[in-house]
Amino acid sequence: MTAVVDSEAPLTLHEAPPKTLGLLDQGALWANLGVSLLGFSGAIALVNPLGDRPLSFVAALTAAVVGSLIGTAMVGLSAIPGTQTGAPAMMLLRGLFGAKLSYLPSVLNIIQMLGWGAFELWVIAQGAQAIAGQFGVTVPYAVWVVIAGVITTALTIKPLGAVRILRRYVTVGVVVAMVYFAYELISRGPSLGAGSWEAFTPAVDYVIALSVSWVPLAADFSRFSRSSRAAFGGVVGGYTIAQVSCLALGIAALALVGNDTNKVWDPFVTASLGAVFFGILVLRETDQSFVNVYSVTMSLQNLMPRVDRRILSVLVGVLVTLLAIFVSADTYSAFLGIIGAVFVPMFAVLVVDYFLLGGSRGWDTSDTAPSRWLMTVPWLLGFATWWMLGALPDIAWWEAIWTSAREAVGFTPAPWMSAALGSFLVAALVTLAIGASRGARPRRLSDAGKGHRRG
Repeated sequence: MTAVVDSEAPLTLHEAPPKTLGLLDQGALWANLGVSLLGFSGAIALVNPLGDRPLSFVAALTAAVVGSLIGTAMVGLSAIPGTQTGAPAMMLLRGLFGAKLSYLPSVLNIIQMLGWGAFELWVIAQGAQAIAGQFGVTVPYAVWVVIAGVITTALTIKPLGAVRILRRYVTVGVVVAMVYFAYELISRGPSLGAGSWEAFTPAVDYVIALSVSWVPLAADFSRFSRSSRAAFGGVVGGYTIAQVSCLALGIAALALVGNDTNKVWDPFVTASLGAVFFGILVLRETDQSFVNVYSVTMSLQNLMPRVDRRILSVLVGVLVTLLAIFVSADTYSAFLGIIGAVFVPMFAVLVVDYFLLGGSRGWDTSDTAPSRWLMTVPWLLGFATWWMLGALPDIAWWEAIWTSAREAVGFTPAPWMSAALGSFLVAALVTLAIGASRGARPRRLSDAGKGHRRG
């Protein structure tokens, strides 16, 4: 890679990234990503993941903390190779699967990040309509989507500048808004109900999936980090605190509206200064759509490394905006489960191969990195394990496939079994077995990253 003197992200993958983001930059980025308007309504999947056995407030909050710590640790570890190699996430996978095979996860990431980007524009538009409605103003949904899409696309043109804006200005406003809403919601005395701990494991799985959905883009930003410690600490510290706080507010808000997710924002916008502070959260939501669009751009560059990222960003921004006008949010929970099933085991394979089997010493992210078909085996086995152990989404044909598979082997998952941890463990152990069969010697995490090859 050639040297870069600018402090902004390079335009192609053949330029080295500037190391300009410190711990505060990373922490601010991930703290803002941990606060999501979707998280408020998504708290229902945390409180009642099985639909008929709601958790108590203490159990739900504990599940949020445990799931967030596990999930963010995964994201944080996946960020470190990006810092050490300077490669974005999908380019990083060339070292795991080979250049050509890395196209498969790149395409999967493009699909999921387009979906996430559309979801985020949807939620921004819905939030803006809720605020405008408090003042009797009616603006068409599509108009809000287009406005959000333009802001999102503009942020992707100078992504490192966007991260600095988040640290310097947006984070402070978000913290003030969250504190204000915590006071407002608690003062109304939400009835949090009794509940139990019976669905604790599925709730933890949900939060892990919520967190680990960021694994496929962590290296897209950690490649600009000044150190691995800053990258890891920013993810775990910033995101965990923010996500737990967001889910706790969501639980309180849902309790006030009788668990009606269609009214979950009412307690926020009807507060005395609710429109102002909720407006801050709505505007901040563009950081979610921004990182999704930027991740799609980075994934496309893995396929077309010499194409200017600014051109790709504009094209992706237009596409996401169009998708958001027609998107349905009904599949949100199912979408999260599918994401987790794909990327949790892939992350396990990456971590074991990079950190434990000496992969970092010769991690090849070049255009000619050889295919490593064998590494898809633990990934696929981990993917299958997720669906054998976990709750199945409300998709008839998909549910039928895995129900039949369970019946074929006479297996019924117990309530305490974790799909996320189970798939991670299977993928990790199979990867270790492959390494052992090839004579690779497991080593300490502290030894990783002492050598790598950049393309």
